[in-house]
Amino acid sequence: MSTAPVAAMPRQVTVFGLWHLGCVTAACLAAAGHQVVGLDPEGATVADLAAGRAPIAEPGLDQSLADSLAAGRIAFTTDPAAALAKAAVLVVACDTPVDERDEADVPFVRARLETLRPHLRPGTVVLITSQVPVGFTRALARDWAGLGLQVAYSPENLRLGKAIACFNAPERIVLGTDNETARPILADLMTPFSTRIEWMSLESAEMTKHAINAFLGLSVTFANELARICEAVGADAREVERGLKSEGRIGEKAYLSPGSAFAGGTLARDLRFLQAFGRDHGLGTPLVDGVLASNDLHKAWLRDKVALLTTGVERPVVAVLGLTYKPGTDTLRRSAAVELCRWMHARGITVQAHDPAVPALPAELVGVIRLHASAAGALAGAHAAVVATEWPDFRRLAAGDFSAGMRHARVIDPNWFLAAGLASAPGILYVATGRPAATGQPPAHPASATAP
Repeated sequence: MSTAPVAAMPRQVTVFGLWHLGCVTAACLAAAGHQVVGLDPEGATVADLAAGRAPIAEPGLDQSLADSLAAGRIAFTTDPAAALAKAAVLVVACDTPVDERDEADVPFVRARLETLRPHLRPGTVVLITSQVPVGFTRALARDWAGLGLQVAYSPENLRLGKAIACFNAPERIVLGTDNETARPILADLMTPFSTRIEWMSLESAEMTKHAINAFLGLSVTFANELARICEAVGADAREVERGLKSEGRIGEKAYLSPGSAFAGGTLARDLRFLQAFGRDHGLGTPLVDGVLASNDLHKAWLRDKVALLTTGVERPVVAVLGLTYKPGTDTLRRSAAVELCRWMHARGITVQAHDPAVPALPAELVGVIRLHASAAGALAGAHAAVVATEWPDFRRLAAGDFSAGMRHARVIDPNWFLAAGLASAPGILYVATGRPAATGQPPAHPASATAP
């Protein structure tokens, strides 16, 4: 059963857009006691949700939906008139698509919102939580000024695989609005989840989302750039990470672990927003530009290691453990693991993979990946293995599972996920981001470093 807090004053809430953000938002608001209607134009999505099946895997989500459906606190529809007839609050949770350059299709979100315009009632609070650029919410409020609405913005802070916990127990909630009438309604909606609300203007709330993701992206790329230098000079990036985090001005929670490049569009989308603001206002953004450039450069790290460990191997076979974008979800959309598989297949490498959340491949990956029902099956006969998605199941693998099943026990583990069991295991070449000699060669020291 759900352990979500109970709302002091239940509200009629409509959640528009029922992908990951919208499903979690609807489920958590309903579990807290609000009366929720989920609205989406996709009939198949609505039908599945009405049966208690979310369109994306998320721990606890299906059960939460089932509980609220049984209690009569949630319903789903494709009909905006029915969904908005009694809504005190409209939560806009549409997914914002991004292209291959991580640039957001903001007009898509606006176009979807316009389909609701004829059905909105005066006095409704419209709370935008979709990822949109600074100025979007203000422009919406201005264009809809004659409808008698109250418009606000709150940046979402969910993480795939931990979304319900993130929603139910946030560190704080950021709410942007200039409308004093909307404040008590929004506070009533959100205080069951946190009593710490950071009130600010629309623009500041939107910019807070950009700033958080840009700072996280900066931290990731700094750690990875440092890690590549560590490999070259013989330092251990994990030890350096410990040194950094023990510095009081940095701290234990800093996002400074060496590992994979960030992917999926979430962080990059906000960095692209900031780049665009700089261009539009004639401002240089060398730091933001550098974060994106450094991250793109680091994407080659994993490919370089695969190439190194398969060079000279006739008909190379590489095992890939994990295919999803993150553990705890079944989505393959924008997955770095899938991108790596495509890259290897294009270079004549046979790709054998296993993912506990992927029972079958989509049509476009059939012929690219040989999917196995177990990790052992994927490892069998492989010349190298890549730990691509950090599923807890993989921690049950012992060093012997790699050395016994593979032709060459060479393991590339960008995020050090299996380091405890494999880093010092005899007979296994263990490669991780920032690990000394991770290139397979002894560290090179500049002559000046040893000169008297």
